[in-house]
Amino acid sequence: MSPDDAQRILILDTTLRDGEQTQGVSFSPDEKVNIAKALLELLRVDRIEVASARVSEGELAAVAQIIDWAHGKGLDDRVEVLGFVDGGRSADWIRRAGGRVINLLAKGSEKHCRTQLGKTPQQHAEDVLTNIALAQERGLAVNLYLEDWSNGYADDPAYVYTLVERLSKAGVGHFMLPDTLGVMTPERVFAAVSDMIRHFPELRFDFHPHNDYGLATANVFAAAQAGAAAVHCTVNCLGERAGNASLAEVVVNLRDQLGMTIEIDESHLGHVSELVQYFSGKRIGDNAPIVGDDVFTQTAGIHADGDNKGSLYHTRLSPERFGRRRVYALGKLAGKASLAKNLERLGITLSEDNQRKVLKRIVELGDSKKTITAEDLPFIIAEVLESKDYHHAELIACNVSSSFGLESTASIKVCLRGDELTATGHGNGGFDAFNNALAQVVKRIGLTLPTLVDYEVRIPKGGRTDALTECTIVWAGERGHFKTRGVHSNQVFASIGATMRMLNLVIHWSLKPSDASAGTPAAESAA
Repeated sequence: MSPDDAQRILILDTTLRDGEQTQGVSFSPDEKVNIAKALLELLRVDRIEVASARVSEGELAAVAQIIDWAHGKGLDDRVEVLGFVDGGRSADWIRRAGGRVINLLAKGSEKHCRTQLGKTPQQHAEDVLTNIALAQERGLAVNLYLEDWSNGYADDPAYVYTLVERLSKAGVGHFMLPDTLGVMTPERVFAAVSDMIRHFPELRFDFHPHNDYGLATANVFAAAQAGAAAVHCTVNCLGERAGNASLAEVVVNLRDQLGMTIEIDESHLGHVSELVQYFSGKRIGDNAPIVGDDVFTQTAGIHADGDNKGSLYHTRLSPERFGRRRVYALGKLAGKASLAKNLERLGITLSEDNQRKVLKRIVELGDSKKTITAEDLPFIIAEVLESKDYHHAELIACNVSSSFGLESTASIKVCLRGDELTATGHGNGGFDAFNNALAQVVKRIGLTLPTLVDYEVRIPKGGRTDALTECTIVWAGERGHFKTRGVHSNQVFASIGATMRMLNLVIHWSLKPSDASAGTPAAESAA
């Protein structure tokens, strides 16, 4: 084996076989074909396992479609199907589908051999040899799973050695070592795989993990260090019980931590993850390594500051490497650098004073909304730059109630120049009820609310239900038409914010110059 070969490791993806054993997951034939194409053509996975033999006629049709497409691309030798020791029936099924490779399932533990099959190790070995020969007669290449190898090796290594020895001259391409119940630790994996390679240096061994203890990726790492020829994984960690090892995690760890040569095109990892999520109905966590929505998002302002000054929080896991981009979250933890990074992305320039005002508003909004996106930012900027922050009127408390088939109700408490006033209003919708309550309050100080002329609500592109809402209202008053704006994650409260701005302007205009100066900010920003 050359040094280059020692650094080369194959990836087998079993999303379409073991991944489909995830509770509640069943891929349609078209879905299987599309996932197979993405794995082989976009990601360039070395091998894919696409089904278990003899499941159904529908499964047969799906496998035939995959193999027919793969044959046209010269990739059909990379498509593998799980088969059983069943007198050649699995091999016949695979041949009907046009398949070229069978992954034959043998018993890797004596307990399984004697208890499940009711056979001696010698009898089982003879059965396996017979089925290998039958598959080869049908033109199939044969790989061999040693089911429950991890427990079989721990309980009685001699059973495993003897079985492999009996099968070692039968023309098996890969002996595949499953941790079927996910019970191994990295140290045990390294020792056991190393031992198998020492005993049978002429054979090629795969490692097939399960994630019951959350150690699947670490165990793959250990198997690779021990010299495994190939490792198995699934997209998004799908699989029986707790799943298998995540394809994305396996790829980046083997490449970055061990410097191994892998043919995977990792720029498509995110796309394939989304495809499998859509078809499987199983969503991954936003913080899932490599492919999660939030894993390239810096939330703390100190991290954005460090990146701004010298990429202090960057690693080899750059988002660009995976066809993604770095995001700096806006919310109550945001700092000046977080805002600056987002303004840079949007191509917006603000003065230091306006940046301070915008950041203050972002933090305020962050208290009521977990995250503010870059798409929300233009709304916030427009609101802050347009506003004249008079404080003659302040909304202290507000409860808006809407019911189907009944009028809406709004109860409010407003501070008007030091006095707290309360009122309750009813109306056709929450905003109408609020305005009717507010009209009662301002009437007590001798004012009348201007007429609402136009009302517009917008949300950013993207279809998020938690997006900020921008409400712009045009009013007609004694000074003519004027416009106010409010921004909030709740549409009614965005409208209320615009209305309170209107009220502050109306009160300000009604005051004598000497009185008005008490409620006027030091510097007004132009509308």
